Amino acid sequence: MVATDNLQMNSGQAPFNLSAYLQEQQTIVEAALDRAIPVIYPEKIYEAMRYSLLAGGKRLRPILCLATCQMAGGNTETSLPTACALEMIHTMSLIHDDLPAMDNDDYRRGKLTNHKVYGDDIAILAGDGLLAYAFEFVAANTKNVPAERVLQVIARLGKAVGAAGLVGGQVVDLESEAKTDVSIETLNFIHNHKTAALLEACVVCGGILAGTSAEDLQRLSRYAQNIGLAFQIIDDILDITATQEELGKTAGKDLQAQKVTYPSLWGIEESKNQAQQLISSAISQLEPFGDKATPLIAIAHYITSRTH
Repeated sequence: MVATDNLQMNSGQAPFNLSAYLQEQQTIVEAALDRAIPVIYPEKIYEAMRYSLLAGGKRLRPILCLATCQMAGGNTETSLPTACALEMIHTMSLIHDDLPAMDNDDYRRGKLTNHKVYGDDIAILAGDGLLAYAFEFVAANTKNVPAERVLQVIARLGKAVGAAGLVGGQVVDLESEAKTDVSIETLNFIHNHKTAALLEACVVCGGILAGTSAEDLQRLSRYAQNIGLAFQIIDDILDITATQEELGKTAGKDLQAQKVTYPSLWGIEESKNQAQQLISSAISQLEPFGDKATPLIAIAHYITSRTH
């Protein structure tokens, strides 16, 4: 595993401090999310939306969007509304994923899940509210970007979260529970859609907002798909090896739900090897961007070295 706190890209260049970078970007994202949703009447729904949206987390998805936009020549102001929208969509998926009808989980990010605090009905509506607001937020708050690019971003977000993305992956995931003959192809389909699709949207949308060429968008797409699958492989490993305190959510849920995972098919060591290969492939896609890609390279390494 690669140490990522100080990543030296070229001799003569100061080491890149990933921890400091993530903390700086996370602070920007947290403040923007807090401003995005004030509590107004009816207070309960806005409080429920904020409860999960502001519950912490690594904010990796919005940071990927900001980092990609900056790498491709854009800026934080340009990409921050989309970055916030991506976190709203991700939070919606967590709220709905934790419901009794789905994964039935009691804890998320070290806190009681939304439905345990507000009830199933309000939790469903909170997720719906965040999803709808995400698109409104992009359309209403993205400034100094050609309308065509904003429309491309909205289309990408819709695809990532719908039946062609997250929803489709979740359906196949549910259908695969308790089955003993789930193939690696099916498992890849689940996580290419359920996990990697939104990560791909984070990266590609950052590129779109900066006006990246079609060729470079393809490179960004491949980078994101690879880190997305690697992210899921490490998640599967941590579900076995980490504690509830480390994860901030119930450990061992995959085993309880009789889900096929990468470690159950490959074993833990081969799963780690596969994740590392995916990260290497991802990083190779960033070569044309040179030193500007340093944050995205460091984030890719971080994915396989994280402990929660």
